[in-house]
Amino acid sequence: MSITSIFTPDHARYEGVRPINIYALRVFYFLMAAFVATDAWRTLITHEGPWDHMRAVTFCVWATYPTLAILGLLHPLKMLPIMLFTVGYKTLFLIFVSYPLWKANALAGSPAEQMTNVFLWTPLLMLAVPWKYAYEAYLKWPRRQPAVAEHAERAFG
Repeated sequence: MSITSIFTPDHARYEGVRPINIYALRVFYFLMAAFVATDAWRTLITHEGPWDHMRAVTFCVWATYPTLAILGLLHPLKMLPIMLFTVGYKTLFLIFVSYPLWKANALAGSPAEQMTNVFLWTPLLMLAVPWKYAYEAYLKWPRRQPAVAEHAERAFG
């Protein structure tokens, strides 16, 4: 495989997605599983006493989606919704939590500061996502197939 081929859409193996995106997705799926999942599962398993329900939900979500990301190592495009979920919640946190605190000069030293520092890496996740493929696979309304249309017309005429 040449350097230029990793930047060329691969229609045979990856549904027209560039191999560089596939490799980047696999790296991020691995990082999710290695770091987010292990920290979340450790917290869930070692927690003692009653949970605050919102904190419990947070750790359950943080344990589930990166554990599912393990499947992304084998099927990077099929597990793309996990990446979209990750990009989505991190972007929303930066917009609705971090930015107002930063604008008010209250982010430094706040409980949101550490999470903000981690979430500021979100643009790298965005670079890994094959956005054209995501649009085609998840957002674009499917075109009506001619054979299906003809069959429907004959049946319902």
